Amino acid sequence: MAAAMARGWAGAARRPEAMFFADSGSGRATRLAQEVGGEAVSELAELPSRSDVIVLAVKPAALDAVAGELDDETPPLISVLAGVSVSKLEQAFPDAPALVAMPNVPVEVRRGVICFIPPREERRDELDPLLDLLGMLGAMVPVAEEHIEVAGAVMSCSPAYIALVSEALAAAGRDEGLDAKLSHELVVEALAGTAELLRRRDPAAIRHAVASPGGATEAGLDALAERDLEAAIHEAVEASLERMRA
Repeated sequence: MAAAMARGWAGAARRPEAMFFADSGSGRATRLAQEVGGEAVSELAELPSRSDVIVLAVKPAALDAVAGELDDETPPLISVLAGVSVSKLEQAFPDAPALVAMPNVPVEVRRGVICFIPPREERRDELDPLLDLLGMLGAMVPVAEEHIEVAGAVMSCSPAYIALVSEALAAAGRDEGLDAKLSHELVVEALAGTAELLRRRDPAAIRHAVASPGGATEAGLDALAERDLEAAIHEAVEASLERMRA
């Protein structure tokens, strides 16, 4: 997620003045810095003195270890850690204002959805610039803290599910004789157009408009119903939620 956010900011009209990256020794920070024109640092302790904002994008279990490496002058934080509450962040960083956000991968092309827990009134002045920074990456959606995990299971995970559907559709077209590239392009454009249509029309209305009685689409929907696609999607969301809450 940090890489997707960095790529989005790197391509924004008002890109950040500088971006610094740190990792646990994997080398990903160096590769990402080279890709987006940033700088990799060897230690987390370098970040506070050189940054106006720090994005926390580590495994939730590493939160305390990261907090121990950063000093008492930590600037405002954006946390994209699943399952880490505002109160837990405040315990780890008692002197740093923190914003909890949950973006999805399309932030890479600045078409993401960024759910966030609205900051308390006394933190607004410190955290509003962080909201502006995230707003460069897509649509900002305030979500109550008790619903942020559900929002993430629906919004943050769904690009993977949609990508899987697109892959399966394109493969079906290829298997029936279409050129693989053409089949992929047809699916991508169909998804893009449907997304725009969904902004204006109810999903059921779109299904009914496409699936005329006795037609080809109705036959396809019947095949999906036999395999209970809707139940599978519900199970996917539930599985994601269980993992977030573990």
